[in-house]
Amino acid sequence: MRFHIYMPIVKSAKKELRKSIKRCIRNKKIKNNLKNLIKKSREAIERKETQSKDLVAQTVKVLDKAAQKGVIKKNIRDRKKSRLQQRFNKAQKAE
Repeated sequence: MRFHIYMPIVKSAKKELRKSIKRCIRNKKIKNNLKNLIKKSREAIERKETQSKDLVAQTVKVLDKAAQKGVIKKNIRDRKKSRLQQRFNKAQKAE
């Protein structure tokens, strides 16, 4: 993890540094969870597992929450949801 190397002098700057570090840690956890869910969903879709529908729904939910909290932008959320759903629908038609 990358932390700032300067030490703020002003009290408000110290607080802002603490806040930014907390946000960085929180955002990193959310992004890692999101990446893992997307990978699991794609793998489940490719293997044509029965739980792929649940995984896709869970991934969409996490994507929405991440965009709502400002971790990712809304256009990124929409693009990822769309591509995942397209992949899922294509796999369903192939069966």
